[in-house]
Amino acid sequence: MAKTSVSLRELESRVGQEVGISPWVAMPQERIDLFAKATEDFQWIHVDPARAKSSPYGGTIAHGFLTLSLLSHLAETTFSFSDRKMGVNYGLNRVRFTAPVPAGAKIRGRFTLARYEKIEGNGVQTTWNVIFEREGGDKPVCVAEAISRHYF
Repeated sequence: MAKTSVSLRELESRVGQEVGISPWVAMPQERIDLFAKATEDFQWIHVDPARAKSSPYGGTIAHGFLTLSLLSHLAETTFSFSDRKMGVNYGLNRVRFTAPVPAGAKIRGRFTLARYEKIEGNGVQTTWNVIFEREGGDKPVCVAEAISRHYF
């Protein structure tokens, strides 16, 4: 899937619209294990495939925060802002982990622009409703409101 090329100055007219869908990203057990090491979160449901087989999920699942941490990557692979000099994450609102991400699954993000506000320093603050989907899943695995700031 090709990046969506967007002008920040013209983005204001897209409030309320889905602006982009990211490519699929794999969630192999190796990524889950590396995240566990980085965060020191070794909960067995994430890192013990043998024990997790008897869980309600039938195997290991990704940490919710691992899924969420891929937000920046999903955004960067989705958008190309033609008139942006710099962009930074500003925060999150209303994050929910609504379904598991089994090891080996693929996820992607759907980005709907919720708000567009001009800010000091020749920039804009955008608020995105992001839905993380699992390939073949019947409901989102995570939903979040992500805020970013972009400067011209």
